Amino acid sequence: MSSYIIQTKNLTKKYKGQTIVDQINMRVKEGEIYGFLGPNGAGKTTTIRLLLGLIRPTVGEVKIFNQELKQNRLSILNRVGSLVETPTYYGHLTGYENLEAARRLLRIEDDKRVNEVLKLVRLVGAKDKKVKDYSLGMKQRLGIATALLNNPQLLILDEPTNGLDPAGIQEIRELIKEMPRKYEMTILVSSHLLSEVDLMATEVGIIHKGSMLFQDSIDVLRKESEPKLKIKVRNPIRASRCLEKIGVRAFFEEEDKEFLYINESKPEIAGEVNKFLMENGFIVSRLEGIKKSLEDIFLDLTGKGQSL
Repeated sequence: MSSYIIQTKNLTKKYKGQTIVDQINMRVKEGEIYGFLGPNGAGKTTTIRLLLGLIRPTVGEVKIFNQELKQNRLSILNRVGSLVETPTYYGHLTGYENLEAARRLLRIEDDKRVNEVLKLVRLVGAKDKKVKDYSLGMKQRLGIATALLNNPQLLILDEPTNGLDPAGIQEIRELIKEMPRKYEMTILVSSHLLSEVDLMATEVGIIHKGSMLFQDSIDVLRKESEPKLKIKVRNPIRASRCLEKIGVRAFFEEEDKEFLYINESKPEIAGEVNKFLMENGFIVSRLEGIKKSLEDIFLDLTGKGQSL
């Protein structure tokens, strides 16, 4: 089983009596891309600040690399790279000069490291260009390059694709996806866009109003979006028992006891089920295929504030 790089226990932050982060138990496995997802204002950035020791929790604890952050902050942060909110630069300096200044501030002895990170984020061709002339996407890549200077084992990125055009978003996404495989890195990336997280994350945590609503692999979330058959039939309980005889498991959903549901594993199942029910004396008044998108599931969760 993978070991956890980040573990939090009942992590809570209150400001002036208002709970911003509410008893979060986060688990980030080694080598994963953990998509930390939630609407704007859900508590993502506050959680990230707590993980980096930038603010103190009201209650709870943070463990990174299996060490308590409270007692081992400096040794932990030497192995962590982060990009929180909008990165700041010296606009009159070149990309190379900005990174060189950061390298010296961080006391990184390897003077070849700047060229290495420029290569990683594909900015070698723009290293002598002034940062004020960089596009937003290039600035974000420079921010990631700064976060990579200390060759971190854990990279924490807060909304790295914010404000970027589609080409810039794709650039950052591809960069994030290749890092765990190429550099044995674990990445936590926050976003308010499920479509973005779906394209790069292997694990997902969904936060809303400070509470964690869902935490598991992206595949578990995708299973929720598998197509289903929705059937309105007279005597639905008897019909579901009858369907069991041919190995078809029908079920009811909590909020909707009037309809039977069947997970649609093969395209022809609708015709087979309809034919079987009618041959066995059941009147089928409605049969339709339904498929929730991942976006629908995210909106259901964050809209209704309930758990999967």
